[in-house]
Amino acid sequence: MKVDGRADYSQLPGFPAPSVKGHAGQLLAGWVGGTPAYVLSGRAHFYEGHSMQAITFAVSTLAALGVKVVLLTNAAGGINRRFRPGDFMALSDHINFTGDNPLCGNVAEGLTRFVDLSEAYDKPLQKILEASARSAGVRLHSGVYLAVRGPSYETPAEIRAFERMGADAVGMSTVPETIVARQHGLRVAAVSCITNLAAGRSGKPLSHTEVLETGVRVKRQGAQLILKFAQAYGRG
Repeated sequence: MKVDGRADYSQLPGFPAPSVKGHAGQLLAGWVGGTPAYVLSGRAHFYEGHSMQAITFAVSTLAALGVKVVLLTNAAGGINRRFRPGDFMALSDHINFTGDNPLCGNVAEGLTRFVDLSEAYDKPLQKILEASARSAGVRLHSGVYLAVRGPSYETPAEIRAFERMGADAVGMSTVPETIVARQHGLRVAAVSCITNLAAGRSGKPLSHTEVLETGVRVKRQGAQLILKFAQAYGRG
């Protein structure tokens, strides 16, 4: 990425600073594969004590800056038994199990709180993601992401229930941002890095260390996927 500007969230009014290891809390402006882009390196989470409005403030800001497309990324636990740590998953849909919604409360003029999420994740953008993954040699699944509040990991019984509900992966982010992005009319694509198998899917305890280690192991693949996506989108 060619970086033209960089700022820490703590320096920007309204941006909550992340407190979780692995989230840099930086806003970068520049070019990705020749396509102009803002990159939010790290995010604040609902479980850190921030409001839904605070953790989605960045998306609202991007919309105000004229951004039309967002590519959201996250680390997730694999529920689908075909998934392995280090795989990637393009979100085809989601289940909001956080117990809250960022559209509750006051609504800014010109926006609606009754947002249609029939196609929360843009199908043409998903096609670009799939083609980009093939070009980058990245193993990319497609599936349903279930968002929980966290911060504790799920129990095996919860994972079995989520599987029956149709979830392929579980995490603690992304859905609030998607909802607000769609409220602003932004097109959304999203990718999960399957950093670990969900509770009951493997014989070892879950840990944030494993999540970070897997992220480091596949970061080059993830970077290539994003680069190819930006290049393909820029070509139109």
